Amino acid sequence: MALRWSLEEALRVFKLPMADLMYQAQSTHRANFNPNEMQISTLLSIKTGACPENCSYCPQSAYYKTEIKKEPLMDLAEVVAAAKAAKEGGSTRFCMGAAWRGPTDRNLPLVCDMVKEVKKLGLETCVTLGLLKDRHAVQLKEAGLDFYNHNIDTSPEYYKKIISTRTFEDRIRTLEHVRNAGIKVCCGGILGMGENTEDRIKMLLVLANLEEPPESVPINQLIPIPGTPLADADPVEGTDFVRTIALTRVMMPKAYIRLSAGRENMSEEMQTLCFLAGVNSIFYGEKLLTAKNFQPSKDDQLLSKLGFKKMEIDETPASSQCKEAAIG
Repeated sequence: MALRWSLEEALRVFKLPMADLMYQAQSTHRANFNPNEMQISTLLSIKTGACPENCSYCPQSAYYKTEIKKEPLMDLAEVVAAAKAAKEGGSTRFCMGAAWRGPTDRNLPLVCDMVKEVKKLGLETCVTLGLLKDRHAVQLKEAGLDFYNHNIDTSPEYYKKIISTRTFEDRIRTLEHVRNAGIKVCCGGILGMGENTEDRIKMLLVLANLEEPPESVPINQLIPIPGTPLADADPVEGTDFVRTIALTRVMMPKAYIRLSAGRENMSEEMQTLCFLAGVNSIFYGEKLLTAKNFQPSKDDQLLSKLGFKKMEIDETPASSQCKEAAIG
C-alpha cells in the first residue's frame, strides 16, 4: 500500500522553495522513470455533444449553449482509421471518449468492438465513458481494455460548485468498479476552475491515498469555453500550476503524469518546466475531444529540442512494455 499522505505534509512539500521542490520532484521522477522519455497518447471523441451532465467546464453539456454540435457514435471503421493514424504519429495509447452519463447495455458492445480492434494494432487502449457499473467494467476488461479514465476534477469540498448531476462519491464508486475489474485507472483533475491551492492538494490527496493510486494522472488546465459557466474563469497562476505538477510527482511517484488540456495556451517554456517537474506523458494531435491542442509538428520540435524520446510499445506477444523511439 502506498504511503498515506496528510494535508499538512502535502502543503509542506508544495510550499518548499521552488528549487528544492523541483529537485525533489525530479529526483523522484528519475528513481522511477527514464527522465528523457515521453509517453504519447491520442484522444478521440467517439460520441460528441448532448451530454446529460452539467459539468461547468464542459462545452459538450446539454445544459449550455456552445458551438459543439451533437454527433452520433462513430463507426468502427472511422475509429480504427483514427487509431492507425495515431500510431503512425507516435502514439502508444489510444483513448476514446463518449459524452454519456455512462454506457448502456445497448451501446457498450459497440465500444468493446472498438477496444478489440484498436488492441489489434498494438496500441494500449483507454476509454472515458462516464459513470460505470460493475458489470460494464467487467465487459470492458474482457474486451481487452487497458485503462479507464474517470477524473475526480477537484477536491471533494469544491466539487459541488462545479457539478450537481453526479456526486463525488459516484466518481469514486466508478473507480472502484474499474479497479475491481482489473483495469488500470487513469484519473486526475482540472486546475483553474476557481478552486484554491488547498482544493488542488486535497484532490491529489484523494488520489494518492487510494488503496492503489492511479497508474495515469492527467492534469488539465481549464480551457474557458464561451457559453459555459466557467467561460470567464481566471487562469491558474503558472508557478502554482508547476508546483502542483511537482507535488503530483512526489505524491504519486510511479504514475504517468499527463499534461493534458490547456497546452495550446502554454508557452514552450511553461511546458518544459512541467516536464522537469515530472510530466512524462502528453496528448498528441490537433484536438482533445472538442478542444484545440498543441500542434503535433510543434510537439515534435519541442521534444527534439529538449532531447526527449517518444516511447514505443513493444509489440511482442503479451507485452505492453514501452521502448524508445527517436524523434524524427
